[in-house]
Formats: sequence, structure tokens, C-alpha cells
Amino acid sequence: MSFRAAYLRELTAVSPATAESLALKLFRHQAQYCAAYRNWLAALGCQPARVQRLIDVPFLPIEFFKTQEVVTAEPGDEWQPAQVFRSSGTTQMQRSRHLVRDPELYHRHAQRLFEEQYGSLTGWTFLALLPSYLEQGESSLVAMVEHFVRASGQPQQKAFFLHDHAALLRALEEAQHLGGRNIMLIGVTYALLDLAAAYPNHPALRMPSAVLETGGMKGRRREMIREELHAELSAAFGKDVIHSEYGMTELLSQAYSPGHGRFYTSPALQVLLREPTDPFSANFERASGAINVVDLANIDSCAFIETRDLGRRHSDGSFEVLGRLDNSDIRGCSQLAG
Repeated sequence: MSFRAAYLRELTAVSPATAESLALKLFRHQAQYCAAYRNWLAALGCQPARVQRLIDVPFLPIEFFKTQEVVTAEPGDEWQPAQVFRSSGTTQMQRSRHLVRDPELYHRHAQRLFEEQYGSLTGWTFLALLPSYLEQGESSLVAMVEHFVRASGQPQQKAFFLHDHAALLRALEEAQHLGGRNIMLIGVTYALLDLAAAYPNHPALRMPSAVLETGGMKGRRREMIREELHAELSAAFGKDVIHSEYGMTELLSQAYSPGHGRFYTSPALQVLLREPTDPFSANFERASGAINVVDLANIDSCAFIETRDLGRRHSDGSFEVLGRLDNSDIRGCSQLAG
């Protein structure tokens, strides 16, 4: 059995007790077979065989995805991407590229993480307001929601609404009329605010069981702190809490917040915090700092990513996203200050 096949079998059963050993196993594999990561480690003078703890693993700056092909491939197992995900951004920005070997791996893994938080997909109807992602194309978020729609077996096949707010409101009414399922409205933050402003107090706005914002004003609206934003959305949609998703083009895993901006991870997606001026200070105990992510599903790319997000850790293991490091590009993931 190949390393990849054996690893993916272990990934489906990963637990808090086995996550670090699996991560170190993947680190040594990618340190050898991911050229971009191997060269980065060499530049740092890192000797992978000497790395014995996850907190000692060097993380790859996320900017590498803009300039290099970050892929892991053993000799004799070279592969061509079946799908390419690109980050969102303005036309002046260089977009990150994530070359995806197996989109179905992404779909299965994303479904598993969602269902850990929200239960079976078959209990939900998904409606999405993601105009900027649809317009720019090659979005991992759109691909994930498309899979959720198919796998849920929901009766409403039209789930994406570009700028047609009236059609979305009709779809919400239809979904409630059909009954038997929870309704999740997934939207990029500015688009949810635009919908609420265009149809204030419309009864259909109160029909979703959960409103999940994916972050991002995309320069369309002023940036807002999380408490202000969620208060505005809660009032517009009649919800006690607004849900959030933390994910990015360069990853295959997501974290979800069931409210109050606190994201909960899984063994497959771990968050370490580092001192923003010291890339080698990441650990699990730091209360606040810049976010490093271990994404164990990223077997064909790089699992150890140094992001440009700032975060805060809570005693229960959840984390908040506080914003972006200075001079960072506008990204699709949550950028809300808390």
C-alpha cells in the first residue's frame, strides 16, 4: 500500500490522541516530496529528521501559493490537477492557486467536518448568496456548497443566487413550505448585508434555521468589528446568533462557529498561534497572535501553513479571528475583529 493510501485511511479515523503523530508522519513525507516546502525548509536550515514535536515544525508562508506550485508527489506518482481552486481578490491582486489532485477527497472531508458540527447533510436545505465567488470562479467554497446541495438530496436544485434577491427570498419561502428540513443560508458577508438592506423586515429573511457568513467585505462595504456585524445580521434575520465558517483556498479543511465568532476545530484542522514578528514561536498555549494552521487533509499540497490572520484562543480550545496582519491582501476567509 502506498504512503498516500495508508495515510488517507488513518485520516478518516484521526482523533485528538493520534493527530500529532499523524501530522509528524505527513511532515516528514512532505518535507521530502513537496518541492516548494522542501526548498523552504532547506533555506531555514531545518533538518526534518530532527523535528520530534508538532510545535517545532516550520510552517510554509501562505504567499507561496501565489508564486509556486505547492504540490506533493513521489517519483513515479506525478499527477495533474483535476481541479484548481483560486483565492478571491481584486483584479490587481495575484490570486493564490491550490492544485487539487482529488476533488472527491475534498468533498468527503468537507462533508465530514460539516456533519460533525451540524448533523447529516440530508437534514438541511442549502441556499447560497456568494456573488463574488461565483463571478471570479474556481472557488473552493462554491465547490463545497455545490457538493452539499447534491449530497443532501434537497428538493430545491437551484441553490445559488448571484444578485437576484427576489428569487432567493422566494426560494426561502418554498423551502419552508416544503418543510422537513433545516434551512441554511450561506452568504459572503457584504452580500448578506446587501440583502437585508434591500428587503428590510421581509418575512422570508426569518425563515433560515441558520445564517452562516463566510467573511469578507471585498471592498464593497466598510469593515466592521464582529460584534457590530453580527448584531446587524441578527436583527435583520431574527436570529440569536450568526454562524461563521473559517476556511481558505489553500486548505481542504474548515472550522465552524455556531455563534459569537468562536470557531471549533477538529483533529484534522489544528490552529497554533505565533508571535507576529517571530515565525518560529507557534504553539498551542499562546492566547493571541498570528494563526498557523495544520490541515491534515492537505496531503497533496502542504499541510503546514503560516497564514496572515490574527487570532485569539479560548480556554475551551476554540479560537476567534481578530483581523489581518498589516499589508495583507483582502481574502475570502473571515477577517472580523472581535
